Amino acid sequence: MTYAMNIANKISLFRILSVPVFIACLHYSSEHPSLRLIAFSVFVIAVLSDAIDGYIARKTKQKSKAGLVLDPLADKLLLLSAFVVFYLMKEIPFWVILIVITRDTLILIGSIVIYIVKQEINVYPSWWGKFTTMFQMLFVTIVLLQWTMIADKVLLVAIAFTVISGADYLRRGFNILYVQDTASKNQKSA
Repeated sequence: MTYAMNIANKISLFRILSVPVFIACLHYSSEHPSLRLIAFSVFVIAVLSDAIDGYIARKTKQKSKAGLVLDPLADKLLLLSAFVVFYLMKEIPFWVILIVITRDTLILIGSIVIYIVKQEINVYPSWWGKFTTMFQMLFVTIVLLQWTMIADKVLLVAIAFTVISGADYLRRGFNILYVQDTASKNQKSA
């Protein structure tokens, strides 16, 4: 039996493969300023492809387990690489990447724990998470364009959503692990 990768997953895979190109262009842009425009273009194409793969998956009902992993993985790799390179280029302070990486690490560890305990994972993006991704992408775009006048304001909104969504994912993870277990124990004792 063969399994073909659906179009939405191919687009997510494209986003993952675009990350090294984005990192290289951004990293070397201090020596070759024109590469910053290429990094910006790669980032915009990746962001647009995120919207396109989501649309295709919904419209054609091509949602898959692979897509549940590939899509957020592509987003995380793109955004985390941008934040890390910005930090290395001294364009953002360390506390910013500390907050972003801590949130994503907690979500990853929580997902692994839920999978180990429950043998399945049914954690889907929340609206808080979607707003976080949107504002992080907006912030990266603003930094790439070097619009310093509004960068700090957008950063504060992005960080606020990052913290709120991180707390929300932790709450949801604990509910999956403990509330459902308590409900099943109560049903068995009744």
